[in-house]
Amino acid sequence: METRKIGTTPLTVTQFGFGGAAIGGLYKECPRDDAVAALQSAWDAGLRYFDTAPFYGFGLSERRTGDFLRSKPRDSYVLSTKVGRLLRPVPDDQVPDHSYVNPLPFTVDYDYSYDGIMRSFEFSFARLGLNRIDILYVHDIGSYTHGRERNAVFQRQLLDTGMKALEELKASGAISAYGLGVNEVEVCMDVIAHSHIDCILLAGRYSLLDRSAERGLLNECSSRKISLVIGGVFNSGILATGPVPGAHFDYGPASDDVLKRVQSMEALAKAHSIPLAAAALQFPLRKQSVANVLIGTAKAASLTRNMGLLNITIPEEFFTEVEQFAIR
Repeated sequence: METRKIGTTPLTVTQFGFGGAAIGGLYKECPRDDAVAALQSAWDAGLRYFDTAPFYGFGLSERRTGDFLRSKPRDSYVLSTKVGRLLRPVPDDQVPDHSYVNPLPFTVDYDYSYDGIMRSFEFSFARLGLNRIDILYVHDIGSYTHGRERNAVFQRQLLDTGMKALEELKASGAISAYGLGVNEVEVCMDVIAHSHIDCILLAGRYSLLDRSAERGLLNECSSRKISLVIGGVFNSGILATGPVPGAHFDYGPASDDVLKRVQSMEALAKAHSIPLAAAALQFPLRKQSVANVLIGTAKAASLTRNMGLLNITIPEEFFTEVEQFAIR
């Protein structure tokens, strides 16, 4: 599989990677054997970039990812995890509901400070059981997660002291790159105006359907040599399932407007004799500033099916014609 560089660092990643939220039990329980099978399917398909986070199953995804990768030659893959949330053990009846089914018995405390980032980094090593992490993302900073007023406090915490921790970790060689792992464009613009970062893991905001990143962020990333890793290419599922009853967009039921847009996209895809999901997977990498597209699944069969979509040639006319139905 072809690779692309992360920012101006020597680090390269395969153009497709494995996203670890689903193996942490996002929305539905993921038995351990299913998680291992999904990870093995990704490895067999040539994916060598693996992304996880403390938040995914409250440590469950990191444990499973580390267990799988431990037997692999260390220089044969790239691993990223995230900072910004610290896990704290609680009684079983106090485990919060963040859409993870049967997570580990922890709650989440937000901390974007120097000390919080350093502690999160150290705790991740223990959960992973590995001795190297290549990329650290600041997870879910922004109004999308925290609301505007609360985020102002967290963002100041990050810019005042948290970024210093990331800079020190990179300078010491403890990590090779750092950036943001978020669901919104505004906070990316805010942070890169004040700090240098290597990469942004952006979920759901640069897809066939949602082009929010085209409002300035793509140009900024290109000019500043910041790489994008794109998650959520199916926009919570609707670009994979099509506009079926109960289809989801942006982590909730799709609106009538979104359903109509995807109906039009699907009709256009059928006219070109291509699956809409194949176009959705291939779309982001058309931009050179996009280094990687993450595929997140807890099922080996789904991973294999999605990888098969990469072998389908998408006519350039389709990408031109589908522009009119995108959200900007």
